[in-house]
Formats: sequence, structure tokens, C-alpha cells
Amino acid sequence: MVLTIHHLHVSQSERLPWLCEELNIPYELKTYHRAPLLAPPEYKTLHPAGTAPIIQDGDLTLAESCACIEYISHRYADGKLFLTPSHHRYADFLYWWHWADGTFSPSVTRSMMMRGAGVSEENQFMVITRTRLRKALEALDERLAGNVWLAGEEFTVADLMVVFLLTTFRYFEPFGLGEYANIVAFLGRVGERKAYQVAMAKCDPDMELLLGEEGPERTFVEVNRGD
Repeated sequence: MVLTIHHLHVSQSERLPWLCEELNIPYELKTYHRAPLLAPPEYKTLHPAGTAPIIQDGDLTLAESCACIEYISHRYADGKLFLTPSHHRYADFLYWWHWADGTFSPSVTRSMMMRGAGVSEENQFMVITRTRLRKALEALDERLAGNVWLAGEEFTVADLMVVFLLTTFRYFEPFGLGEYANIVAFLGRVGERKAYQVAMAKCDPDMELLLGEEGPERTFVEVNRGD
């Protein structure tokens, strides 16, 4: 039974084909178009969560990015791209692995939702939201000032987790990275990885990869509502 990855176009499920390409794990990729902004009904029926990513492995159906990544790595690759407790950079790895979903994702998601709701930039909650996003980007940029990857010299799933939020997610929240040279350099290194190139060509072959300073001219929402 081949591992099946259900990928919703322009979504965080892009992480899983990338992981499998990095680890040389065979997989079947099933792709779904948004309808027009959210997942189509057939995707939502795959798992009670109704969100991307979703994988199937025999009788198992699993959702949530971190859960899927851990499952695939440990089930099929002896935990590769995870650092063990005996590794001298284990604490760094652990922090940044959880930082992506625990700190950064809530910051960019909240910013997107408040902007989409028409909250003014002067609103105190918007000010707090923008401040948190800026501080998160500053922390990430500082971390990458002296490190090739988030855990040091080794590429890990911590790097894989954060990239979507810095790239594809900017089609929903188009923040710029002009002030964060170290993040841009990091994304340049990501773009040079063969596994990333192959995975993204399979996942979203028509999507421009946002690996530079600028966000898109129009968001995914604007394109799909005809703005």
C-alpha cells in the first residue's frame, strides 16, 4: 500500500510531498482545486478536520501538518530530518520546530483575518497583530543571521515547516520581506533544493514561487473574486 497525500492547491499540504522528496519516500499525490477559496466537498469528507494536509496509509487517515510529518518521517525514514535528544542542537531544533505552528502561524493568520475583515491599521488590535508579526519576522531573521538552517548546519523539518508561511501563504497575506535579508537568503537556499523544486512542480505547477522579497501583486482571494 503506497502512502497517499491529498494536496489542496495553494495550501500547507505542499509540505508533505516536499518531505517525501527529501526522504526518497514513494507516494501517490492526489490534488484538489479550491472551490473557489476553500477546500471542495470531496476533500472535506476525507477527515473530520476537513483541512489540509491529509494523508492515508492503509487503514490510517491522518490530518495536521506536524502529525503527518512526524508520522511519515518516523514510519518510513527512521526519523530522518528530526534531531535526537543526544544531538548538540536538539533544543534549537525543538524550539523552531514548534515555533512555526505555535508562534509564527498564529501571527500571520491573525493578520490575514483582520485585514480581510477590513480592520483599520489604526485599530489597537490590528496594531498589536502587526507588531507580533513584525517581532516574529525579526526573531526569525536574527536566528538565520548566523545559521544556515534553523537548527544550525543541518536541514530539518523545522525548516520545512516554516517555508510555507514565508512563501505560499503570502498569496493570502502578502507581507514583504525587504527588511529581512537573512530570511530572503534562507529562501534562496530552499529554492536550490532539488526536492523542493520537484515537489512544488508536482503540487502547484502553475504557481509562481514567492522566494524573494516581494509578495504577489494580487492575493489569492482577490484573483478568485475578480478584483
